[in-house]
Amino acid sequence: MKAINRINDYAFKRIFGSEEGKEALISLLNAVLKPLPGQELAAVELLDRELDPKYLLDKAARLDILARIVTGALVNVEVQIVNRYNIDKRTLFYWAGLYHGQLASGQNFICLRKTITINILGFDWFEDTYKYHHTFHVREDQTGELLNDDLEIHFLELQKVAKVKRKPQNGLEEWLLYLNNIQGEEMEVIAMGNPGIRKAMTIEQIFFKNKKERRLYELREKAVRDEISMVVGAKAEGKAEGKAEGKAEGKVEMAHDAICKYLDIKFPGASISLQAEVKKISDLVVLEETITKVYAANSFDEVLAILGGATKAGS
Repeated sequence: MKAINRINDYAFKRIFGSEEGKEALISLLNAVLKPLPGQELAAVELLDRELDPKYLLDKAARLDILARIVTGALVNVEVQIVNRYNIDKRTLFYWAGLYHGQLASGQNFICLRKTITINILGFDWFEDTYKYHHTFHVREDQTGELLNDDLEIHFLELQKVAKVKRKPQNGLEEWLLYLNNIQGEEMEVIAMGNPGIRKAMTIEQIFFKNKKERRLYELREKAVRDEISMVVGAKAEGKAEGKAEGKAEGKVEMAHDAICKYLDIKFPGASISLQAEVKKISDLVVLEETITKVYAANSFDEVLAILGGATKAGS
């Protein structure tokens, strides 16, 4: 059987975001969050949304996992394979949406619960050569005093773990090797001592034997390949334009192109007016903010409103 790509976001969602995958998800969360002895997670409540298969070719679709743990905290887990060069802003944007989205109209702020984001990256983002796990909170600059514990963001960089030439030293390193698609005897040895990974491997084998699931998985593989091609092409185009017209102008054109291509895919036949609005925006900072907002929008009208505001701010 062909080896599965475990960071294909559709496969990841099916392995960790299903009822049968809870054991694997709990094991992964304990490895990342490192609770104190005796306080390890033993259960999670999945709050996930089912993805309409028609969006599987949408390169901007988010196939994330959302769960609530016993403390009431929300935990969002997402795999990012392609470097869109905005993971910091994108992460804060989605974290903020989950945090404020907990409150219904009229509810008191005291009802807000801790919100944890875990980003698993298929690319290097931080400059450290070997540090593969970065964790962020909100602290006072000089004293390090925690404002509160409601924001917690984790970044896990898979490529850095792949460079470590030794046996895994803890559960997190075992999980990251699993997500690096390690196969064969090495993976079997790890799974023997890690029940969560053993469960994940069982689920992935069942998943990949299902023809319908395999087809949906392959659609996501195609979407990611297309996105990588688009990013690489846009980067090369930006370099060429940067040489001829200056780097800033080249980046503006790259942003225009990225947004317009996305709109063409998302709203085929109805995006001409939207693309015209995009090209009126000349401020690079506004464009970068607009990309994130457009990717998160759910409707044509919402995108139209976003672009209208961006046009006023950045033209």
